[in-house]
Amino acid sequence: MVSAFTKGIARSRVSLVGAMVVTAVFPFLFGAILYDLTAHIDNTYMAALIYMILGPAFIGGLVLVFLGLFFFKGKEEVRLFTMDYLRDFFTDPTKFNKMRKLVFFAVFLTGVNIFIMGLLAYRGYHYMESNGFCGQFCHTVMNPEYTAYQNSPHSRVNCVECHIGSGATWFVKSKISGARQLAAVAFGTYPRPIETPVHGLRPARDTCEECHRPEKFHGDKLVIRDKFLDDEENTHVQSVLLMKIGSAGDRTTSAHGIHWHVAPENKIIYKAADWQRTVIPEVVLQQADGTEKVFRTRTDSEIEHADVREMDCIDCHNRPTHIYLPPGRAIDNKILEGKIPSEIPFIKKKAMEVVQKEYATQDEARTRIATDLTAWYKQNYPEIGRDNPEKLQKAITGIQEAYSENVFPEMKIEWNTYTNHIGHTEDFDFSIGCLRCHNDMHETESGEVISMDCDTCHLVLAQDEEDPEVLRTLGGGY
Repeated sequence: MVSAFTKGIARSRVSLVGAMVVTAVFPFLFGAILYDLTAHIDNTYMAALIYMILGPAFIGGLVLVFLGLFFFKGKEEVRLFTMDYLRDFFTDPTKFNKMRKLVFFAVFLTGVNIFIMGLLAYRGYHYMESNGFCGQFCHTVMNPEYTAYQNSPHSRVNCVECHIGSGATWFVKSKISGARQLAAVAFGTYPRPIETPVHGLRPARDTCEECHRPEKFHGDKLVIRDKFLDDEENTHVQSVLLMKIGSAGDRTTSAHGIHWHVAPENKIIYKAADWQRTVIPEVVLQQADGTEKVFRTRTDSEIEHADVREMDCIDCHNRPTHIYLPPGRAIDNKILEGKIPSEIPFIKKKAMEVVQKEYATQDEARTRIATDLTAWYKQNYPEIGRDNPEKLQKAITGIQEAYSENVFPEMKIEWNTYTNHIGHTEDFDFSIGCLRCHNDMHETESGEVISMDCDTCHLVLAQDEEDPEVLRTLGGGY
């Protein structure tokens, strides 16, 4: 019976091709899956070879074997798999023993195949849900987002926990969307830069509030912002803000402060005239008693074609993970981290100059940043390169990192390409954040406006001061 089965495959060209594919792929696929289960394969491209090429090839080979045996029969031996032939073997006691061997053989092969496909499905699923697959498989396209993710406060949260979340519905939607994106990568039709896909994201409360609970945010938060001036000493100054975090409401207090916006009794619908949601011509507040307040600017022409959206977490926290910093803050952070020594004269000023030049690629940027800084300090402060070459090289490396973590010329991502709507930074021409709505320009028919009062969200306790007195008053631990 086994020989008949083998001959049946051999005499059907379709089955023969399938059997050859299965035989060739099986040992490599099985060994690779076992290795991945025990030692884990870190290389995303090797994992892609296993789960996106070898795996489908193995399954495809099995399908060809089946199709060849049942639908593309070549010779009489394939008659073995007709219903009349099988019925004859089951009813004739003298032939049943041969049939039993075939059944055992078929069950054995089926069990092996199910085991392999089970391992393949299990590991393949986890691979396609991994951070490596999300961020590294389409390297050129996703490299900026993956780099920003690795430097973010959510770098230990898996991509799929926010982009997909739990449940089958959004899993299926994400895979359908992923197939479209894969085609765009293959044919080079993806946008540069990638637009923020707010319209395609799962509602933020389905994911953000798995960890964060706005109704439990209480009180105020002290925020200290460090900055270095562009003078010779790279003077360190600080701003101190008392942020009114407030609450979205719970059993003991009503909604107030910053998180008043996401309280259940305050539903906010707005219209945005651009994909970055920086131009908002209309805001509608739906209150708990059923009344509405409609705030509009005078740009009525923008309202007609604007996108409508209900406000949620990511309308303010729009870059919770993929954070691109403005140049000043990126350099300041590197100085604070000690990656750019602040003892080097004018290092903040020169760093700002070199990182804001236009470069065609990141490689070109790294080379020219090093060349320009080395030449300038050799001419103006030769003792630094002579006495402390390691310190200057450390500063150059830190400046290169600040650039390469935020600017990706190949994807047309420059400084400030992506706006951050949290608050409003010192780069007022770049990130207006709250001032998109809180600008005294949105007005109801009765004359009520959305307030621009700074004290609504925070108190400024110090502004760009050296050794602020307020921090000394708080205990000097800052």
